[in-house]
Amino acid sequence: MNAVIIAVFAVVLVAAVIIAYLVGGSRQKKDFESKVGNAEEKARQIIDDALKEAEEKKREGLLEVKEESIRKQNEIERETKERRAEVQRLERRVQQKEESVDKKADAIEKREASCTAREEELKALQEKAAKLNEERVQELERISGLTSEQAKEYLLKIVEDDVKHESAVMIKEYETRAKEEAEKKAKEYVVNAIQRCAADQVSEAAISVVQLPNDEMKGRIIGREGRNIRTIETLTGVDLIIDDTPEAVILSGFDPIRREVARIALEKLIVDGRIHPARIEEMVEKAQREIETEIREEGEAAALEVGVHGIHPELIRLLGKMKFRTSFGQNALKHSIEVAQLAGLLASEIGGIDVRLAKRAGLLHDIGKAVDHEMEGTHIQLGVDLCRKYKENAIVLNAVESHHGDVEPTSLIACLVQAADTISASRPGARRETLDNYTNRLKQLEDIADSFKGVEKSFAIQAGREVRVIVVPEQVSDADMVLMARDIAKRIESEMQYPGQVKVSMIRESRVTDYAK
Repeated sequence: MNAVIIAVFAVVLVAAVIIAYLVGGSRQKKDFESKVGNAEEKARQIIDDALKEAEEKKREGLLEVKEESIRKQNEIERETKERRAEVQRLERRVQQKEESVDKKADAIEKREASCTAREEELKALQEKAAKLNEERVQELERISGLTSEQAKEYLLKIVEDDVKHESAVMIKEYETRAKEEAEKKAKEYVVNAIQRCAADQVSEAAISVVQLPNDEMKGRIIGREGRNIRTIETLTGVDLIIDDTPEAVILSGFDPIRREVARIALEKLIVDGRIHPARIEEMVEKAQREIETEIREEGEAAALEVGVHGIHPELIRLLGKMKFRTSFGQNALKHSIEVAQLAGLLASEIGGIDVRLAKRAGLLHDIGKAVDHEMEGTHIQLGVDLCRKYKENAIVLNAVESHHGDVEPTSLIACLVQAADTISASRPGARRETLDNYTNRLKQLEDIADSFKGVEKSFAIQAGREVRVIVVPEQVSDADMVLMARDIAKRIESEMQYPGQVKVSMIRESRVTDYAK
């Protein structure tokens, strides 16, 4: 619409210019009059067309505005209807909930009224029951001639007597059954222990077994009138036991090196097949040379394994001899190597100590065991004499002399060797004790614990490394148990000799058992 008005103004402006031009030119006035008239007519026509077009645009604009307003009105009406429907739905839900709440409130009021009525009935029944119970008690007292307290004491006494009798019978039955089971289990454990340990211990300590290709070889070993077996026994110092054991000969002797010489010689004779006194003597000499070579090699290997150098060759040979020596089933050479390693590790952990000297002392601490079958004296004294003879260090001498506590240690290395020796000997599986020593130690542990007042029973378990003490609850309190455990531990320390440590465990409990019949 604005564009039409501008066009009209432009046309008018052009017309005005033309008119002005025409007026200014008097001489051309007549020529242009006709043209001006045409221009005015055209201008009026243009103005009319512009006005018509403006009117048309105005009408179209009004129609568009009307249509847009109608569309907006329709959308508003639709949204209004939808919101009205949602409001109505929410109102219905609220109304339903109000009705549900009203119903529940009515039910609760009815239930409260019912509960109130029942409470009143229960109170009435309780009062009636109390009255009846009082009447019953009065009637019972009248009939029995006893008051309620007297009747209660009488009933309790009867129940107590019955419980005592039943408990005594039950305890006796359980004790009998437990004793039978314990005796059976004890015999089984002892037999198993003997079967598992005794044979191995004797085998390592005093005998060796040589396998034969057949039983005919036994006669050849014995020889005519027993000359072969006598020759072997004379040259080796070992007893040959030829019995009904199939395809085997037993060599018996307390010197392990002689027993090893006899074993090697006999095995060579069996392989060779020529068994007579001259051949026996030759084979025994050959076996002795082999054993000497093996002894020296084992001694050198032990020193090399530990990392100790400069030991006298004779001490090296004696170390090798310890390979054939056992103590409670523990190989003496392996024990010495283990003590040397432990002493070295302890010295390196502490710091400021000569690790090599500690290893040297640990390796030589049991050197006396290499000759204790040949010379008189304890292995400690023999070891000190040997180390002094071969110019060992004074610290090593003191470590050898004090590793069992016979003398006081004068150096920290001696203390380390003593600790390492205890660790190696007392670790689980290192040594085996004889059955008598083992059972005596267990019995001594139990006797010490049983000697204290208030102890009901004691049990030595875990190969004597722990003793469990059961006390009578009425006689020993929780506080008393602490003092008793300490006293038992002190008694064990002062009266017994044992490797490692012994744990004292106190047990205090009360049990009550009943049965529904």
